[in-house]
Amino acid sequence: MIGEGLATTDSLIHRLDPRVKVVVVFLFSVVVAVSNQFVVLVSAVGLGLWTVLLARVPIGQLGRRLVPVNAFILFLWLFLPFTVQGEPLFSVGPLVGTHEGVLYAARISIKSNAIMVMLIALVASTSILTLGHAMHELRVPGKIVYLLFFAYRYIHVIHRQYLRLVGAMKVRGFRPGTNMHTYKTFACLVGMLLVRSCDRAERVRNAMLCRGFKGRLYSLSQFSLKTSDVISLVVMLALILALGVLEWTKIA
Repeated sequence: MIGEGLATTDSLIHRLDPRVKVVVVFLFSVVVAVSNQFVVLVSAVGLGLWTVLLARVPIGQLGRRLVPVNAFILFLWLFLPFTVQGEPLFSVGPLVGTHEGVLYAARISIKSNAIMVMLIALVASTSILTLGHAMHELRVPGKIVYLLFFAYRYIHVIHRQYLRLVGAMKVRGFRPGTNMHTYKTFACLVGMLLVRSCDRAERVRNAMLCRGFKGRLYSLSQFSLKTSDVISLVVMLALILALGVLEWTKIA
């Protein structure tokens, strides 16, 4: 099962109504994604870090969760400065980096980290099942909610199946290399995973139908919006609106 270590901590953020978290994360992500002013983007990072502090997320866990995102962004820094046209800023051999390319890469870096930090603070502090229930209460399409539930439930099963197949390959003497035999073997591995995943999905579907599934998952718990939730929502919406105003007024 996917770990939910951050969902077990007690903090102001953890006690918020999950519906408030979903709304705030969505609006924050939209505003940050369409913003281009650096003052807005840096302020968004600051807001995300402030939320992380309120959620009592350990710095070590925050850093580990940001590593994959920034590893991908590193590849963008290797290409974007040299592929975006603009005023030359520096050169590396025959490659010329532009001022506009560097700014473009910087914007993507700050946006990605700002959104990811807010996701860690609000979404990672909520269990997957509670998050899915909150999305359902907010009238998110049911298929998306069920996709989240089943991905959470069965991704570890697929991973275990992958490890079993890899183990069988090693027992038969397979050693990966940069040759056509390796490529064909991994292609067969992916194909087997897809076939077995489809077979399991069909069996799970039939089992659910036998148990009376009618296209909706029910929950025994109900959310109740408290005064603290309303205050928190108003404060966060005001801060997000302030970011939008900063972007709209083009303050440098």
